[in-house]
Amino acid sequence: MKSWEHQYIVGELHFALRAYFGNKPCYVAVAPFDVYLSAKEDYDHPDHVLQPDLAVICNPNQLASKGCYGPPTLVVEVLSPATALKDRNEKLKLYQQFGVQEYWIVDPGYKMVEVLGLEDGYYRTKEAFGKEGQLRSFIFKDLTIKLKPVFQFEQDKTP
Repeated sequence: MKSWEHQYIVGELHFALRAYFGNKPCYVAVAPFDVYLSAKEDYDHPDHVLQPDLAVICNPNQLASKGCYGPPTLVVEVLSPATALKDRNEKLKLYQQFGVQEYWIVDPGYKMVEVLGLEDGYYRTKEAFGKEGQLRSFIFKDLTIKLKPVFQFEQDKTP
């Protein structure tokens, strides 16, 4: 996958999320944006600093000039050959451990989005959506995103 394809997908999802959360008390952040995770809530010396492609923060007390202190409500990672293993393993485990309620893994190669939800401290796959489908969030019940425009990058989008 080319970097412009990654940027295109992130941009389309960012636009859709901003449109949905525009009048709601949640902030949609796009990389580069740091998420600080700390078991002791010591954000001057966090256990982990991650930079998801997109994050939705619904607790305004978590927002700081440096980024987000604590787990966002929703995190979106767009896979690339360089990041796929890290996103599916290391980051997934950290998001799960620190309580990110919903995690979307976007796979441009297969043109699908896997929606994972936190249940009893562990992620469960809620549903996987293909490029002709409409993604549904399980936390934000009325949030839906048509995926065809998100994965439209392969047709007539060559710069």
